[in-house]
Amino acid sequence: MAIMANVLGLIFANMHESGISDLTKVRTLASVPFGGRYRLIDFTLSNMVNSDIDNVGIITKDNYLSLMDHLGGGDEWDLSRKTGGMHLLPPYGNSTGLYRGRLEAMAQVKPFIENSNAEYVLFSDTDVVANIDYRPIVDYHESTGADLTVVYGRGNFTTEQTMTKTVLAINPDNQVYDVLIHPEISGEHNVSLNIFVAKKDWLLDIIREAQSRNLYSFEVDVLQKKLHEIKVMGYKYDKPFFQIDSMDTYFKSNMKLFDKKLRDVIFNSDSPIYTKVRDDAPAKYGIDSEVKNSLVADGCVIEGSVENCVLFRGVKIGKGAKIKNCILLQDTVVGEKAEMNYVITDKDVGISDYRSLAGTETYPVFVNKGAVV
Repeated sequence: MAIMANVLGLIFANMHESGISDLTKVRTLASVPFGGRYRLIDFTLSNMVNSDIDNVGIITKDNYLSLMDHLGGGDEWDLSRKTGGMHLLPPYGNSTGLYRGRLEAMAQVKPFIENSNAEYVLFSDTDVVANIDYRPIVDYHESTGADLTVVYGRGNFTTEQTMTKTVLAINPDNQVYDVLIHPEISGEHNVSLNIFVAKKDWLLDIIREAQSRNLYSFEVDVLQKKLHEIKVMGYKYDKPFFQIDSMDTYFKSNMKLFDKKLRDVIFNSDSPIYTKVRDDAPAKYGIDSEVKNSLVADGCVIEGSVENCVLFRGVKIGKGAKIKNCILLQDTVVGEKAEMNYVITDKDVGISDYRSLAGTETYPVFVNKGAVV
């Protein structure tokens, strides 16, 4: 087993934001709310902490004020430490402005990587919701002698879904022999979960070469173009996961949390998902309220009817309101006798009395942060 104390964790906060641009207009992908009380970064960060990775750098790009507010000093993840701990890495400027891809982002924080005493680097985006133990992945990487290990999941995907993913061809020995980036194909495929492991020295050599050649995309310039020069192994993650790459997957992934067995796997009590604590009163249910098959966070006040909904902290549902198949983010206020079906509201939204809003499962209505409709 690899010594996890000797692993540096890197998290990319801003990758894949274009897929859910409605929610990332005012925040990073990492700080997109999920599941009633969490942010997407909570899953990656908690997985690292639960895997004994206690030195973590979070690479930001823009819109990261809400991320800073959420993470604070890292206390909730036990990462407020004198040595190691959590490091928020603001975007470093270069001749091209903000970084263009994952490889260029690592080049901009190269001193942070160099100054680490880690032997390995595990780097990950924040688009995957899962409860993953990284320890066997690092152990597998070490035992195979790979230059790079990529974590993947297997499933059936439509053409529309694969157009946002990196698809891997993997032989019986688990070695990656072909890489397709955003292909227009459908069927059963291996898709990258954007989680990678490499030796620190090898990764630094790759970063230095990329700097000298003005390369910026890790997937294109390393994973794809160098595939036959380096040894790339695949590690299959065979437990449930959600990959958030569109408003459709965001909506459906939240809705799948109504399945208790699935919740128990993702929010495993032995490997908990940590998040920022907000001291709210318990949810309050009015005498005429009716709630079915919903996730209700603390601080909510419900006086109407709620079914198949995810309600974040501080949501208020007025008397006579009928809310179905909705995701209502923090402090949304729904007026009396309003009706909503397949709606996603951002934070601090106000829905007027008697207002009716309806979308579909494929195209839910989205209401911007702070809007009153």
